[in-house]
Amino acid sequence: MSLDATIWAWKADIESATQRLILLSLADRAGENHKCYPSLMRMVKDTKMNRKTIIKGLDDLEQKQLIRFTGEIVGNGVKVYQLIGIVGREEENASTKKGTSGKNGTSSNLGTGSEIGTSTENGTGSSTKNGTETSTEIGTQNLPRNLPIESKNKKDWLCFKKLREEITLADDSIDPKTILTAKWAEREKRAFENYNRSKSLCDELMNFHFADWLLNAYRSKYSQETKAGYSKTPTANNPKHLTEKQIATFAQKLAHHPEFSSKYSEPGESFEKLAARIAVKLEDPTQAKKWESYLKQVGFSGNLLEVA
Repeated sequence: MSLDATIWAWKADIESATQRLILLSLADRAGENHKCYPSLMRMVKDTKMNRKTIIKGLDDLEQKQLIRFTGEIVGNGVKVYQLIGIVGREEENASTKKGTSGKNGTSSNLGTGSEIGTSTENGTGSSTKNGTETSTEIGTQNLPRNLPIESKNKKDWLCFKKLREEITLADDSIDPKTILTAKWAEREKRAFENYNRSKSLCDELMNFHFADWLLNAYRSKYSQETKAGYSKTPTANNPKHLTEKQIATFAQKLAHHPEFSSKYSEPGESFEKLAARIAVKLEDPTQAKKWESYLKQVGFSGNLLEVA
């Protein structure tokens, strides 16, 4: 989150509360370069507005030249937006506190007398009273340009609650606690971060992919069954049908899957109706088996059995 972007979003000249809320949601997800890429699902959860309203709001903000689609796509078709017109706090300080007025003692009309010109009372380059580049009283002048203060203490991307949910959805035969409390989990986290260092993934996608990473590591390297040379029972690896919780979750994810939704949605159908219709079809093991390839793309791990 960028404080500069949030302040900019509050001050921006917009036409409605809807546009303001969408702009604040984008600013809340912006990085240090003022780019952001929250998914439509994330914005629906953040703003409590429906998907069509958010899409229209994004178009309106682009027309007002407050945001710009960079042409980049991350994750499952998520657009990367550039926020336009953000002025860093350091730039504001420079324009209002470091000017050339007579009050601060650099005006050519006031000379260089000890009372005004280069006096330490009003604060020159080495003064500590008003806080210039070397001052420690204000403390933000020494930061890189446009770097928000809170970025020094930026939170880790890892969310244990989200991670537990993703592990359970992918394979409910494994207790997430077994993986998350293991000594090797921290080692795998470092390896995962190094592998994805060059990728632009949001926190939600990082947790999503890390769950799969941990499950693969557990099955291939760390589980007692693997060490002993045993495999899981066919029932665990090949459930006959999805659980109710999996059906509800994967119905939501498939509704947001670009390829799936474009292929199976009806003209003018809302996201909520499509997700509800998918959930009904996933209750049928035969239909779920037909969509198994799509299910694996949104996080399902395992193989559904053919139904005779």
